[in-house]
Amino acid sequence: MTTLPPEHSQSPLTDPRGPSHQQRQVAESFGADADRYDRARPGYPVALIERIVAESRPAGVPAVLDVGCGTGISSRLFQAAGCRVLGIDPDPRMAELAHASGVDVEVAKIEEWDARGRTFDAVIAAQAWHWVDPAAGTARAAAVLRPGGRLAVFWNAFMPPTDLRAAFGAVYQQALPDSPVGAFWARPAVDAYLVGCARAADAMRQAGGFGEPQTWRFDWSRPYTTAEWLDAVPTFGGHGLLPQAVQAQLLAGIEAAVEAVGGVFTMDYATVAATAARG
Repeated sequence: MTTLPPEHSQSPLTDPRGPSHQQRQVAESFGADADRYDRARPGYPVALIERIVAESRPAGVPAVLDVGCGTGISSRLFQAAGCRVLGIDPDPRMAELAHASGVDVEVAKIEEWDARGRTFDAVIAAQAWHWVDPAAGTARAAAVLRPGGRLAVFWNAFMPPTDLRAAFGAVYQQALPDSPVGAFWARPAVDAYLVGCARAADAMRQAGGFGEPQTWRFDWSRPYTTAEWLDAVPTFGGHGLLPQAVQAQLLAGIEAAVEAVGGVFTMDYATVAATAARG
């Protein structure tokens, strides 16, 4: 969703002047409403999960490390695919909810996390790798992957119907005239996320020990009612840091836009991944 800024594919509301992994105020804002985040954020296509598992070539039950697991949305999908999952997340509020949903989770940043000799068939990051220092995070992933294991970092790019994209863009431009959000709405979101994939792939090459990175794409869709989309909007990166009056203006404008098309719409998603196998 809108968690990537135009420059790095993170969030149209974050400051594009610095690397996203240094924007800790935004990164740490999601846990303020962890229940909403878990309820309203979309999942990921089963085809992606199955491909990661298959191409990690586990010898037995696949062992997966979920970096920035948040409330466990991605972890639970890998568990459902038969994997043994360990999540790590720096926010104890998010980690607590993930643990309550049945995910084994440790509170830590991947750059500082102590693996204690454990190794994994796959290291994944769902909608989270842009909050990780790319060099340090990739090196840590390489250190805990067994030979042949796979690093896969991925994001959901949303693609609303053309009329709604224009309407949403107008709402944001009116409420946030000085924000780079206008540029975000002016082009397909997947373009920005593919930039993020290319940067992640470059870090994999520079880290060494990986095969040539690949970019995968999976297209899918899901319907939203007005209420469901309004529930999701506050979970987008940076929204929780906006003044209440601005948040209210955004939600009112978005509500009017969705109601104008009948109160329900289909959101198309492109899930894009940067991935490489450990040599």
